[in-house]
Amino acid sequence: MNNIQAILFDEQTIAEKVLEIADRISRDYAGKELVLVCILKGAVVFTADLMRRLTLSVTVEFVQAASYGASTSSSRTITIKKDLDIDIKGRHVLLVDTIVDTGETLERLFWKFAEREPASLQAVALLDKKSRRTIGIPIAYGGFVIPDKFVVGYGMDCGEKYRNLPYIAVINSEP
Repeated sequence: MNNIQAILFDEQTIAEKVLEIADRISRDYAGKELVLVCILKGAVVFTADLMRRLTLSVTVEFVQAASYGASTSSSRTITIKKDLDIDIKGRHVLLVDTIVDTGETLERLFWKFAEREPASLQAVALLDKKSRRTIGIPIAYGGFVIPDKFVVGYGMDCGEKYRNLPYIAVINSEP
């Protein structure tokens, strides 16, 4: 824990933002069934909190896509280790990620899932690192815009550590 430089968002601030996002999603998808696609591993905590605050029927699915590995910088090579277990044709799909950095992972998933002909396909991200964006990927439901700092906690890791922190913090990326 001695690599933590600063806490960006505490538990209460995160909870308030998740509720705000959930309210918007619940209004927009009222009367529809929604498939939440959690992008593993980092979005598991956000997805759990988000789905408990939605006021509509949801199915939860998981996909594992990664571009970081054990590093603090994106490798820019997106690998999909786990694909969906259900057919999304004709269904409303919302990709759930905790952070969007370059946008390349989301773009790859948008392309992959659009081919499966969902009724709608959108994304939600709690954190948006706009300064790093290399792809103009649309985020329908965004939380916080953050600076170009490496962050951990609330499901996000550095070398598989820090995921369990209940807050989001900036970490010193030097060894």
